[in-house]
This record gives sequence, structure tokens and C-alpha cells, in this order.
Amino acid sequence: MAKWGEGDPRWIVEERPDATNVNNWHWTEKNACQWSEDKLRELLKGFKIENDDASCELTEVEKLEGEAVANNRKGKLIFFYEWDIVLKWKGSMNDSDEDVEGKVHIPNLSEENKVDEVDVNVTIEKNTDQGYRVKSFMMSVGTIKIRGQLGKYISALREEFSKGMILPKKTDDSGTINTKDCAVNSLSSGFNIKMQMNSVAKPASNTSGCKFETSTITFSQAFQCTAKEFYNAMTVIEMVQAFTQGPAKLEVKKGGKFELFGGNIHGEFVEIIPEQKIVQRWRSKRWPDEHYSLVTMVIEQKDDHTSVKVTQTGVPQSEADGTRENWDRYYWEAMKRTFGFGSFIV
Repeated sequence: MAKWGEGDPRWIVEERPDATNVNNWHWTEKNACQWSEDKLRELLKGFKIENDDASCELTEVEKLEGEAVANNRKGKLIFFYEWDIVLKWKGSMNDSDEDVEGKVHIPNLSEENKVDEVDVNVTIEKNTDQGYRVKSFMMSVGTIKIRGQLGKYISALREEFSKGMILPKKTDDSGTINTKDCAVNSLSSGFNIKMQMNSVAKPASNTSGCKFETSTITFSQAFQCTAKEFYNAMTVIEMVQAFTQGPAKLEVKKGGKFELFGGNIHGEFVEIIPEQKIVQRWRSKRWPDEHYSLVTMVIEQKDDHTSVKVTQTGVPQSEADGTRENWDRYYWEAMKRTFGFGSFIV
């Protein structure tokens, strides 16, 4: 009960700078369609995709259909967006004067999909040898770069467009101006995903100097890509960081070090034959100190796919099942999802 001469704070409408939407309680909605169209065109049209092998450019936004809204409810921002995008592109291999043209179809840019789950479908106008080479470049390097631009749109929608949607209280309890940041909820996420590898959450006990059983695991995978594309996915830093969804360290040379998944996996290159073979001293952070396995990847180009055979010797027997599962989940499935290596190239 309020004291005499004082109002009950439960019934007092707090004074605000704009005198509206007290405590951000009411649902407010802001249309982001036109802003999103302008931002997506800005990010995509004229965007260049280049490396030492090829150079391409997104020349036109042919189709941009969809909608986007930002909502404020009880001081939280929630975003809904769904876009179907078709882009025109042109480019060439750096060792050729032949220009190649094609299209990129992005059918499912939405808050329901993570950025690395958004489909980036690449097609070419003419099926030539050079056209296939440039298409392969766009499917691997181009997909990563385009998803990066889409990630910038999502970040801008959350941080730039939403400014002013959550209104600050005029004063806090002490009577000073309240400048605290407001909470933001988004139904989408970008590339900054913390990988939690199976059985890596807690380190294994130090068994250095103790004898333990080891085993050998072998498996084969088929990828719908060229041998060069698979080799690049394992050795080009941008591609490795794309499918592992985090920073990586790579020194692609004999004796060169590598480190993936926040240091959970590390080792060094023992042998490298481009597009044919990769041999690594490979260990998990949770394994006994200074214990390394030997991973041998044999890459073989087939008529319609690339076959990869992996043999890993010296795996601690207690870690064999988890290691196999992690190869499947964090290497093979992630690569197929990120680069489209699980789908036939047409």
C-alpha cells in the first residue's frame, strides 16, 4: 500500500522522452522491406569474388522478392525476413580470356536458416570447359563470399535498422540518464557459431607415460565435386574456416602446422600431393599429452564424383567411436552442406 501523499508506483505511467510505449511493453512493428531491398542491392550488386585462380562479379540483381519486419515486444527485438533472390554474374579464370556468364539463385534467405544453411545455387549460360571451371570456383569460393554478404545484411538489420525501436527510460532508479543497451533477440544467427565437438567438453586426464590401447579407423566418402575442389576445401584457409565455422590456422607445407575448432584439433602436415594425397600428424586436445595419430587421405577423381579414402592409425581405443563420429559430423557433413559437395553438379 502506498503511503499518504505518494502514488502507488504500480499505477504511475513513467515519464518518458517521447511519452509513448511505456517500458517498451506494447508490441510495435517496423516494416523493413524497402530498407532491406536497398541494403541487399548495395551488398550484392557489383560485389567482386576473386582469388589467384579466377575473378567474378555479381553484375545485376535480377529478382528480389520477399519481406522483412522488426518487432519490439516487452523490450526485446524479434526479426522476421524471407527473401528469394536471383543474381546475374560474369567472370573468367585468370589463365583464360573466355568470359563466362551465369546466375545465382538464393531461394531461402530467412530467419529460419543460419547463414551457412542458405542455399546458393550457381548456374552457367553455356556448358563449356571454361564455364565448368568458373562455375566450380563460384560454387566453392563464391558461395562463401556471397553468404558473407548475406550475413552483413542480417547484422545490419539487427543493429542498424533497429536503432530507436527500444526506447530508453528517461531515468534509472538513481535519477541519472539510463543508457544501458537493450536486449536483442534474433531468430537467425551468423557464422560465429561455437563448435562443440562430441566428447570434447571436458579434457581427458593426463595419461602421459602410460600405456594404452590404440586402434585404426578407416572410412570412404564420395563428394560431388572435383578432386581440386575437395583439396582446396581442406587446404585453403577461407574454405576451411567456412565449413568449420570458426578461425583456423594452416601452413600447407611439409612440417606446417594446422589448428581447427578452437584448438581442439591440431597437428602438422607430413605429406602433401595436391589433389591426390594429404597426410597429417593429427590429435585431439583431449587425448593423452603429446600423443598423435597419423591421418592419410587418398583423393581420387572419378567420372562423376571424387572418392576420398581416409585411414587414421594410432587413435586411442577409447576415443575411436567419438573420433569417427566427429569426422562425419564436423568434416564431411559440414563440407557437403557448406559447399554443395553432396549434390550433383549440373
